[in-house]
Amino acid sequence: MIHCKNLIIRQLQMKYQSLLKNVMVKLIFLIGLSVLSSISPSMHAQSVGSIIIEEVEYQRSGDSGQTLIIAYPESTQELRPAVVHFHGGGFRKGEASAKTAEWLAQSGFVGISVNYRLSGEAIFPAAVHDCKAAVRWARAHTEQYGIDPERIGAFGGSAGGHLAAIVGTSGGDAYLEGDGTYASFSSRVQAVSENYGPTDFLRMNDAPGRMDHDSPTSPESAFIGGPIQENPEQVQRANPITYVDPSDPPILMIHGRNDMSVPYNQSELLYEALQQAGVTAKLVPVENAGHGFKPEPKEATISPSREEIQAMHIDWFKKYLGDSQESAKK
Repeated sequence: MIHCKNLIIRQLQMKYQSLLKNVMVKLIFLIGLSVLSSISPSMHAQSVGSIIIEEVEYQRSGDSGQTLIIAYPESTQELRPAVVHFHGGGFRKGEASAKTAEWLAQSGFVGISVNYRLSGEAIFPAAVHDCKAAVRWARAHTEQYGIDPERIGAFGGSAGGHLAAIVGTSGGDAYLEGDGTYASFSSRVQAVSENYGPTDFLRMNDAPGRMDHDSPTSPESAFIGGPIQENPEQVQRANPITYVDPSDPPILMIHGRNDMSVPYNQSELLYEALQQAGVTAKLVPVENAGHGFKPEPKEATISPSREEIQAMHIDWFKKYLGDSQESAKK
């Protein structure tokens, strides 16, 4: 009886140990999947309706890699124009937006939103190098994502508006091109649409505002790596207005008249320079709007509305880049 009882106990122990081992193996497997998901976003994609959204690395700078979010249709047989978005954040913060990439894709484009090096990590021209590298990356992956390489636009707001504008006006400039990846591909764009971006740093204090842009701690000074008034040559290189010439693509600027962060005069200055150079350009003032198109004063109604502004951007790109049907006609 005692021997039989001990045998039963040993069998139960062995069964318990086997069960515990299986549970531990499954738990380790699940933890491993979670870790891989968190460190390798470029290995995963998600679908929203017929749109695929994924994050991929477009270049490496030292030990770190820059990523972008791309949204494109499930079928890539029909080429589409691409719109490359650069986020705002005073050159100091911000990140690529899956929501913006998806909105562009739903509007008929391949939508791309770019992470670039911020001023706390690397000063100008690093961010511009990254943005141009992202455009080159798009051209290098036309077949994979269904991008028409001859129809790529740039889009952004605030700091991102500056980057979109300088990518548009500085096509072919060796200093701003950098030595990043896919150097055999062009970084030129065929249309630009931007919101309230700074275009001439040394003229930002010409208009009243809530900050001293000449300060050593201003976003513009941090961007170039020193007080802007003490570094006029580097500031000139960082100004989109510096590179304006007749070869520039069509540029749409939308700016709140009551913007106290990036003065309205910044869009006026660029618009005047583009007109003088014979470049197709349009400036849309937004009445009662501050930075980010927030009502200014608070109880006011902005005009045009946010919905109308979004439609203007899409219409601009469709006018100058066309839509997916244009490629089929070629």
